[in-house]
Amino acid sequence: MYQSTIETNKSAIIVGASLCGLMTGLALARTGWNVRILERTGSNPRSGACLQVDSGDFDRSETAKLLRNLASGGIRSVEAWSSVQSRLRAEIETDPRIELYYDRRVETVDQDSDAAWAVTDKKELFRGDILIGADGHRSIVRRHVAPDRPNAIFAGYMIWVAIVDEKDIPEKYRPALNAPVVDMPSGIGDFLLGSIVSGADGSRAPGERRLGWAWYDNTRNKLLRQMGCVKGNLVHHSLNAPDIPEATLIELSRQAMERWPQPWLAATLQSIKTRNITGIPIAEYVPDQLTNGRIVLVGDAAHVLTPLSASGFNNSLQDAATLADCMAKDIGGNGATIKEAISEYEALRLNHVRGAVQSGQAFSRSFGRK
Repeated sequence: MYQSTIETNKSAIIVGASLCGLMTGLALARTGWNVRILERTGSNPRSGACLQVDSGDFDRSETAKLLRNLASGGIRSVEAWSSVQSRLRAEIETDPRIELYYDRRVETVDQDSDAAWAVTDKKELFRGDILIGADGHRSIVRRHVAPDRPNAIFAGYMIWVAIVDEKDIPEKYRPALNAPVVDMPSGIGDFLLGSIVSGADGSRAPGERRLGWAWYDNTRNKLLRQMGCVKGNLVHHSLNAPDIPEATLIELSRQAMERWPQPWLAATLQSIKTRNITGIPIAEYVPDQLTNGRIVLVGDAAHVLTPLSASGFNNSLQDAATLADCMAKDIGGNGATIKEAISEYEALRLNHVRGAVQSGQAFSRSFGRK
């Protein structure tokens, strides 16, 4: 027996409080939709990665400009994932049209001619006029939209990621105030992408900033399979700090000393020493469709790009803005009109995101090892 929530007019269910899920909720709420977001994890913020946020010089939509302003103040910048998440969550908490439910793992989604719904592991049934999958590269919702090809495929490499407080590395290695915000030193067959980002309190003062880094590594596929992170050609989970073998950390430290200049050497060694590090197997997904009836995909649930493209967040922002703009019509509960709006979203985004994923596949084919 399911415990069903109250259905409201112009209601949307979003599966996943990813950055794209949060942005989609905010954008829809501003057009008059009532939104419920279901997040499988708790309320603790995620950390350990950085992302590129464009300036939005080519944004045509006021919705896109609004979301970009919320994410980064509307400027081109490199941001900590957790900082963007905190800003979006703070905005959601002030919006009466949005309810965010934590610890709600969605087990199934479905639809009929009148509604779409999600069933959680708590046997709750959430119904709405539309259902949006923003649940990442292992999307449950994608299985409903694209049952013939539901899985993102392992790209043959991983990235080690971390964010280090600048104060935790020796002062002599800290970057100058005018140091490049982004650096990409080459290693021995691999490379590192380093970013200087604001401190948790937004400070850019020397000693108060953070150093984020991503080490692209194509030599650990055997380890990923041994640890169950990759099975066959599918990514199952990341390699979290407590599970990283001590021998691997020792080897990473040795390799870092051979490869990276300062301040990235100090940052990587500090991360390894404190086990403030995550290994992420990279997956890719080129979509053939983004919608099925009343069910829609956005962000990594819709398309999975190589992180090297630095365009994942920006494509997710455009997904959220475009979907909200398409739904910002006088729908009034008319199912045909809802489906027309959803079809318009797919027509506007599908070819673009397919091209974005495909543009990064040349790198994956040359760098990745199966």
